[in-house]
Amino acid sequence: MIRIIALIVLLIPGALAAYGIKLMRDMVFGILQAPFPYLWMQFIAGLILFILGLGFVAGFILHRDRKKNKVQTRFQRPSGRERNS
Repeated sequence: MIRIIALIVLLIPGALAAYGIKLMRDMVFGILQAPFPYLWMQFIAGLILFILGLGFVAGFILHRDRKKNKVQTRFQRPSGRERNS
């Protein structure tokens, strides 16, 4: 059950990122979608959706890999004793 919930949590931002790519592609070909009055506004909205969706998925994967100690040392969080003050 937990894996299904994790999959759903990843599918929603992934779908938003895919929609963002579609909006940017439509702007390149000059296709204006309904809620946007200008092509440049459509491109900015698509770029924001893409960055937010990709960032969420990447953060989720990084968080999961940090818990399992499967990241390189530069991506590991510093422990309390090793922090530089």
